[in-house]
Amino acid sequence: MNKDELKAKVCAAIDDYKDKIAAIADSIADEPELGFKEVKTSAKVAAFMRELGIEPQTGLAITGVKARVKGAKPGPTAAVLGELDAVGCPDSCKADPLTGAAHACGHNLQIAVMLAVCCGIVKSGAAQYFSGDAVFFGVPAEEYVEIEYRKRLAEEGRIHFLSGKGQLIYEGAFDDIDMAMQMHADKNMPEPTVSVGESSNGFIGKTIQYVGKTSHAADAPDQGINALNAAMLGLMGINALRETFRERDVVRVHPIITKGGDLVNSVPADVRIETYVRAKTMEAIEQTHHKVDAALKAGGDAIGAQTIIHTLPGMLPLSCNKTMNELFVKNAQIANPQVNVKDAGHFSASTDMGDVSHLMPVIHPFIGGVDGFLHTADFHVVDFDAAVILPAKAFAMMLVDLLADDAAEGKKILAEHKPLMTKKEYIEKLESYFS
Repeated sequence: MNKDELKAKVCAAIDDYKDKIAAIADSIADEPELGFKEVKTSAKVAAFMRELGIEPQTGLAITGVKARVKGAKPGPTAAVLGELDAVGCPDSCKADPLTGAAHACGHNLQIAVMLAVCCGIVKSGAAQYFSGDAVFFGVPAEEYVEIEYRKRLAEEGRIHFLSGKGQLIYEGAFDDIDMAMQMHADKNMPEPTVSVGESSNGFIGKTIQYVGKTSHAADAPDQGINALNAAMLGLMGINALRETFRERDVVRVHPIITKGGDLVNSVPADVRIETYVRAKTMEAIEQTHHKVDAALKAGGDAIGAQTIIHTLPGMLPLSCNKTMNELFVKNAQIANPQVNVKDAGHFSASTDMGDVSHLMPVIHPFIGGVDGFLHTADFHVVDFDAAVILPAKAFAMMLVDLLADDAAEGKKILAEHKPLMTKKEYIEKLESYFS
């Protein structure tokens, strides 16, 4: 069977499962869970895979789910990823009332795409023509949130790194994968659209504690050391640095105060901040985060408070494979000849797909069929076919391109690709940010 015939079969299989794919997307959206807590979502993904007749590994990086469909002959392994976690968006109509979690970033769509591709490959029987394997991987904790909770998980030895894919790399869950692909919902893009780019920002995380001295806020404020004032001066110091950020580095520093004190009639003695320091390159991140530390410490010094800064590894900048991007566009145009194709350029936010991209060829296209900004209550699907079925068919047809015909295309990409890091270098790099 030639590639065109195989592609038609995998797309037909996806169409046959469209209702079930839509149902699991809705089910995941109805029960959103934050990172490393995606117990229900993980169970749903595993159950769906078992219904297709494949037995997944579970419990990877706490909640990850991974299934392998073997080809007829040895060859490369290509993975399709989907992210299990939601983001905090308490004003979303589908937010969990207890946690504020909601799929306002479209990760439920990613899971639906990944499972749709799995349906296409399994139910078409395409793998019998593959030299190499296809992996379908539900991955946890892409949204880098609840940092104190994740620090506790690390202290308990349950995780080492604080992002899902970073932890999976550390555990060896990507050791048997050669290339990977994942889509992400676009913003304000209701028409059928694929946007491909080359890069995104990376970042490191920080938690900051200002320790002052409490006293009565009205009767004896002179006897206290106001940690909230120290924090405000530290934040003003960061703002004063912004004119030094070079535009080409795409620096973003966006702190929040997570604790502003304890009682309104007591001088605040314990104030906490979380922030990212993002930029286009790790060199720019490293230059910037030392300036941020100095500004934060200056706030504490001015008031006489102690400043405790913990720097944490976050995510590396994304670097997409050009040939795989071109394959995706070609197959998206087969799936829908009217699809709009755009250049996404550089993405100023971050994804831990960037970590994977330092070890192997990856792509991370942005997909239309949705409206509203990401991470807001306005984000919603307006065209399910454009948001899920189109990218699923494109990825499934990409697997045919990569693994059929003795995996000639996949082998060529791997031969030409030069990884940015080894796994050992990656782990050493991320560990160097712990302080």
